[in-house]
Amino acid sequence: MLPDDGTFDDTDLRDDGTNDNNDDSETHNTRQDIEARAQGQRGCVVVPYPDPRAGQTTSRLSPDQSANVTYGAQLVDAENEENLYYPFASKIEWEVARWAKLRGSSSTAFTDLLSIDGVSERLGLSFKNANELNKLIDHELPTGRPKFKREQVVVAGEAFDVYYRDIIKCVKSLYGDPDFARYLTFAPERHYADDDETVRLFHDMHTGKWWWDTQKKLDAHHPGGTIVPIIISSDKTQVTMFRNKTAYPVYLTIGNIPKELRRKPSSGSHILLAYLPTTRLEHITNKASRRRAIANLYHACLRRVLAPLIPAGTEGISMRSGDGARRCCHLIFASFVGDYPEQLLTTGVKFGECPKCDVDTKDTGSNTTQFHLRKLSEVLDALAAFDDGNLAFVRACAAAGIKPVIHPFWEDLPFANIFRAITPDILHQLYQGLIKHLLAWLSAACGGAEIDARCRRLPPNHHIRLFTKGITCLSRVSGTEHAQICRFILGIIIDIRLPNNLNAGRLLRAVRGLLDFLYLAQYPCHSSETLHSLDEALDLFHQNKDIFIQLSIRNNFNLPKLHAARHYHLMITLFGTTDNYNTEYTERLHIDLAKDAYRATNHKDEFIQMTRWLERKEKILRHQKFVSWCLAGGHHFEPYHSRPPDMTFRREQVMTKHPTVKAVSFQKMVEDYGATHFREALARYIVHKRRGDHSVPLRDRELDLLAGDIHFPFNRLPVFHKIKWCSIDTGGVTKGHDTLDSVHAKPRQKLGSRLIHRRSDTAFIRLGEDSVINDLKGFSVGQVRVIFSLPPKSLQLLFPPTVNIPPHLAYIEWFTPFPSAPDRNNGLYKLSRLMRGGDRVSSIVPVGDIMRSIHLIPKFGDSAPREWTSETVLEDCNVFWVNSYIDRYNFSIFR
Repeated sequence: MLPDDGTFDDTDLRDDGTNDNNDDSETHNTRQDIEARAQGQRGCVVVPYPDPRAGQTTSRLSPDQSANVTYGAQLVDAENEENLYYPFASKIEWEVARWAKLRGSSSTAFTDLLSIDGVSERLGLSFKNANELNKLIDHELPTGRPKFKREQVVVAGEAFDVYYRDIIKCVKSLYGDPDFARYLTFAPERHYADDDETVRLFHDMHTGKWWWDTQKKLDAHHPGGTIVPIIISSDKTQVTMFRNKTAYPVYLTIGNIPKELRRKPSSGSHILLAYLPTTRLEHITNKASRRRAIANLYHACLRRVLAPLIPAGTEGISMRSGDGARRCCHLIFASFVGDYPEQLLTTGVKFGECPKCDVDTKDTGSNTTQFHLRKLSEVLDALAAFDDGNLAFVRACAAAGIKPVIHPFWEDLPFANIFRAITPDILHQLYQGLIKHLLAWLSAACGGAEIDARCRRLPPNHHIRLFTKGITCLSRVSGTEHAQICRFILGIIIDIRLPNNLNAGRLLRAVRGLLDFLYLAQYPCHSSETLHSLDEALDLFHQNKDIFIQLSIRNNFNLPKLHAARHYHLMITLFGTTDNYNTEYTERLHIDLAKDAYRATNHKDEFIQMTRWLERKEKILRHQKFVSWCLAGGHHFEPYHSRPPDMTFRREQVMTKHPTVKAVSFQKMVEDYGATHFREALARYIVHKRRGDHSVPLRDRELDLLAGDIHFPFNRLPVFHKIKWCSIDTGGVTKGHDTLDSVHAKPRQKLGSRLIHRRSDTAFIRLGEDSVINDLKGFSVGQVRVIFSLPPKSLQLLFPPTVNIPPHLAYIEWFTPFPSAPDRNNGLYKLSRLMRGGDRVSSIVPVGDIMRSIHLIPKFGDSAPREWTSETVLEDCNVFWVNSYIDRYNFSIFR
């Protein structure tokens, strides 16, 4: 017997809250309120900086002086003033040049292409080979970004080449980029989630305390100045697979650009500032002396590159943004982005110690030991002892807790504190650090064979990568792979029996605490409340971490990367959320600005060729912006106002224009798609829609009688195999149409002699139009068996003309309602199949009520049944855990 109301009774899927602890339910509801406030769903109160002169223009906004107008004035085609593509003769010549420099193959291959008889003539190109194109770009296109210069830096009596750009001109090119003009921020703000201004929000850099406090310091000397936060990152990278050839790029961006742009390398919001020497100084045989010389070389080079920031930060310089407005800008070194070795090299701190604070190495595993940020004044006093002789200098530096570095680059930078400027590093500290350690610990505790067996039996999902060979045998695991493993690692260790029958609850709580910290640390917007949750998650791990000592896996937890987690709260309040300063961005920049550049050379004197290649590419990109602006009619956009970002991209549900299969019989739906009661469910749906909003619900027997009288004017239906959710352009910073999520409903089929199992994904489904996303009572989980539509010609035969039928429907098999609270140890919700009379409860729902995919992790028990497979586990298993870690959005609504 199937239930009522479109084949289900709403009460079947709504939990009465009597089976779980009410305190846990209240805690979950409180968390949901905190999440809603952190995402700005309850409103956002913006408090501007009290001095209105901060960030104000020094001259009137003049469209005639905008970046694109100024750029266009340098391009004058005397013969054809209407040629938008000058110095290129035509649109096709411009497109060929753009392709050659941004998408094309090598210069030799491009020359070979143009040398084919008739190609240049047919296309009407003024250049016949790559060299002629390069000359055109070098001499005719204006310089958008500054050129590189090569200088020598002498350290320990030896000269080294450093290739760098004028940092002031680099900042001006970013600040004056027309694509960024409407998004730039010029003054600090305080954002609150409530009218009483008690819950503060942190997201972009201008909402952090550092900008506000620095503005106050600046106003004491130069009121009305505009702060341009300088963000520097450096990281040595290998540019070849086998020859061990390396490059040492230094990247620059500014905090005035919103993080949504800075996090996308394709936006051009980062600029390659320098290539540092990559020498290992192997001729210095003493290892300590070699390390010291390498550190001095690094700082000597960066000191040369960043020296112009000293007067620019103190006195300020006049700069014009892309819309033509001038401001007095103070370029202030704000933060340094790098992994642990780069942080130590930058600060001069010894290995094993924290580059930010004075905690002892033996206390880095503690969550209660007090610490203080290193005192910059004491370090500067020690550095000043260099003039007192080598011995006195070494002793003074040792007393201050740093290595004897001669004049580090940050020594004289105004308003700069290098120990405060070191930012969290999600990639290396968490994914490649703590998560890497955690997986090794879990493998030792639970057994690699059992963990791998469970990995192979996870059901498929859009967000889940299926590791068919397991995860414990992987080598050289990337940060992306660690992130993929984090999405299911907690669920697969539930119920695993530990050696000596130790309490598995402590293991689950420790893993959950670390995963919660990882996901909370990546929130795009934090509130003072979610930062408290961040601290609670770290405390949960520390409270239960001794389980690994009891399992003889660890002796201590003195890991600098674990201690670094204690600084996340403070750094988010100072500089905004961690996506303001993520090393993942620089890892991606290595491909565009180092590895691709090296491949474009002949591998001899490569840095000269690399810098030239990059300059030409940047000229083409700048000209592309100008051409696009001209084609758009020279339109000026309204300023963009930053608001707290949501936990997910704006999305829209997308269905294919035509069905995957035009006609599928009811029998095939039962046999191949697994829609056992499709005919009955559709008949009940028709009865329900015919009745409309009838106040008196039908009893099951009455519904069965009416459904039995339904006669279908068809025996086949068009079927779709996938629902997609794509990102949409909201008119803000982010654009695109990427697939963010999907739900599959594919039939079983034979491929030769091999049987391909059906795929019926599980989904998060709305039970009513008034359901609120933060209240799970209005939602349930169902397995999508068939996605179909009704033939238009049949609608008038089945329904009254006043009834609107959705264009796409889905046959769903339901799971039990969400409990009032998740499990105390693992924090996940437990569900099972919703049954009635021995049959699975099913119904027809509009596809529009399917909100997103959801991933269920089977309850494996002590060991995973070997007959289960990834393709069949949803049928073989009866009890599941709702996986809240497949993405940040699911984490926020299910935690």
